[in-house]
Amino acid sequence: MRRLIRATVIISLLSALSFGQANNLNALKKQALEKVDARQQLVQQMVDQIFSYAELGFQEVETSKYVTGILEKNGFKVERGVAGIPTAWAATYGSGKPVIGLITDIDCIPRASQKPGVAYHEPMIDGAPGHGEGHNSGMAVNVTAALVLKDLMQEHKLSGTLKIFPGVAEELVATKAFLIRAGLFKDVDVVLGVHVADEFATGYGQTFAPQGLVSVQYFFHGKAAHAAGAPWDGRSALDAVELMDTGWNFRREHMRLQQRSHYVIINGGDQPNVVPSEAGVWYYFRELDYPHILDSYKLGDTMAQAAAMMTGTTFTKKLVGSAWPPHFNKVIAEVQQKNIEAVGMPKWDG
Repeated sequence: MRRLIRATVIISLLSALSFGQANNLNALKKQALEKVDARQQLVQQMVDQIFSYAELGFQEVETSKYVTGILEKNGFKVERGVAGIPTAWAATYGSGKPVIGLITDIDCIPRASQKPGVAYHEPMIDGAPGHGEGHNSGMAVNVTAALVLKDLMQEHKLSGTLKIFPGVAEELVATKAFLIRAGLFKDVDVVLGVHVADEFATGYGQTFAPQGLVSVQYFFHGKAAHAAGAPWDGRSALDAVELMDTGWNFRREHMRLQQRSHYVIINGGDQPNVVPSEAGVWYYFRELDYPHILDSYKLGDTMAQAAAMMTGTTFTKKLVGSAWPPHFNKVIAEVQQKNIEAVGMPKWDG
C-alpha cells in the first residue's frame, strides 16, 4: 500500500510539473514508477527509522536531523528553525514555476510505544510515546517522491521548484499556522499532504469530519489549606475544574450533533490532604466551521467563569493552537484519483 501511495504522489506531481510536456507524460509516469520501486529499501528504512525515534511534538530533534540529512545528501537546500520553531525546517530543490509543496507530520503521541510488526498491544517501553497515528510513514512518501522527481527534472530538464515541510507538533495543533504566517507558502502553487488512512483515496471540498478546532487550557487559581484541619480556609482549584467539566458534559446534550469536544485534566493538585490551589484542564473544541468553533470556544469560557464563581477561585487561559476546517482542491483531487485508479490496489497472493 505504501508503494502505491508513493507512486500516486509522484504521478500527481508529474501531472503538475510536466504540463508543458503532455506527450511525454505517460512515459514520465512509467519512469517514475520504476524509480520508486528501485527505492523500496530506502522507503522501508525511513519508515522504521522514524518509528524508532518516536518523538513528541516540539521534540522531533532526531527525526528532523535524519530526514533533512537525506535531503541534503541528495541536493536539497535545507533551512532549519523556520518560523522560530527549533524542529521545523524547509527543504527546497529547483527553480521557477510551478512551485510544489509537500507536507506531512512527524510527531508521535504519548503512551503509544509499540513493538513493530506486532498486531496486538505490546509496548517496547511501558508508558513511552510512540507512532500510534502513522506519522512515521509520511516522510517516507514525501522524501521518496521528492527524490524521484528531482531525478526526472534533471534528466528531462523540467522546470519547477519542490518544497518539503514537516508538520511539527501536529497532534498539539501548534505550528502550521506559524509556518504560513512566516511566509513559507506565499509562492507555492499547490500543496500536497499525505497521511496514512484506512483507505487508498483522496477527496475535495470540506470533509464531513469536524477537523476545525480550538485547543485551549484553563488554569484555575484557588487557596491552599489543610484538607482535614481547616478545609473552610481553602478554595479548591480542582473543584473548579471538576465543575467546569460537569457543566460542559451536561451541556453536550443541547449542542449540535456535529460538535466534538474532549478534555484531559492536566493538573489535579498535589496530594489529598492539601486543598489544591492550582489545577488545570485542557480542551479541544471541534466543529465544522469557524462560527460554530468560535461559539464552542466562547461557551467554554462561560463554563470556566461559572466554575470559578461557584468555587471562589479565578482562572486564566492559554490558547495552545487552532486549526480551521480545510477545503481541498477539486481539480487536484480528481487528478490524484485518476492516478490512484491507474496504479490500482496490490495483488495479494495466497
